[in-house]
Amino acid sequence: MIEIKHKDSGQVLFSTEADSLAEEKLDGVSLAGADLAGADLAGLDLQRADLRRADLTGANLEGCNLQSALLTEALVSDANLMKADLIDAACQHATFRDSKLTQAHLRYAKLQNCDFTGADLRETDLTMTDLRCNLNDAILVKADLQGADLTGANLTGADLSEANLKEAKLAGAQMQRTKMTGTIGPTGKAFGVKPPPPKPWWKVWA
Repeated sequence: MIEIKHKDSGQVLFSTEADSLAEEKLDGVSLAGADLAGADLAGLDLQRADLRRADLTGANLEGCNLQSALLTEALVSDANLMKADLIDAACQHATFRDSKLTQAHLRYAKLQNCDFTGADLRETDLTMTDLRCNLNDAILVKADLQGADLTGANLTGADLSEANLKEAKLAGAQMQRTKMTGTIGPTGKAFGVKPPPPKPWWKVWA
């Protein structure tokens, strides 16, 4: 038997006689405030699930379907979200510190005021996302940020090498120590690419 309880009250939010959650239909399930710290939820279908304020610290969510899920104020630090699908998910004020989101899909996700400090977002699809949040020391190498809203975002120490920021909004963003080698900027031109050295004067007419 598996029981999922509320992290504060201990109230049972979901129970099943099955040995694994993989056998359960969980799309749209209401798990607001659930204690799922360290849980193995890899590959589960949790689209449209209500996980507001849930504790998913250290959880395994690899390949999980979280399309249009509610993760507002959820704790998702040190979690594995590799290749997870969070398209159009509502994650405002959620904490993803030191989590692994490599190759995850977050297109159109609402991520304002989230904390991605130290998170691994390599090769992640962040197109058209609201990223007005904390990305301090985050790894965004080769991430796709086309059209993302990074207005006022904290990108201090972030690694955006070879990322795509075409048409992204960066007004007021904090970018101290941000790595931008080979990054495609909002205008479509690459940052950090040195122009060729000028020809010596005696070769100008060669």
